[in-house]
Amino acid sequence: MKMTLAEFQLTLNKKTPPEGLGQNLLALWYDGIGNWDEAHEIVQETSGFEGDWIHAYLHRKEGDLSNASYWYTRVGKNIPEGSLEEEWNQIVIYMLRMF
Repeated sequence: MKMTLAEFQLTLNKKTPPEGLGQNLLALWYDGIGNWDEAHEIVQETSGFEGDWIHAYLHRKEGDLSNASYWYTRVGKNIPEGSLEEEWNQIVIYMLRMF
């Protein structure tokens, strides 16, 4: 199932995530509905570039910039200067292309 950013954002109004998102998009979905804890729990069980990038973003959102910096370094990125919303959108778009 292909989905755009706008379509993914529309799912945030539902009570449950779409079927078959995969762990990374599921973590972003939970963050998108304001459930940081569930998003973090999910991403702690992932590995690799995508999971580490989400992990970095979540710690940036949490305000733990030291921890965020560690995760951004793991994926070869600097802490973004843009808004959290811009970064969330960027990550979702990236993940949807892989979906």
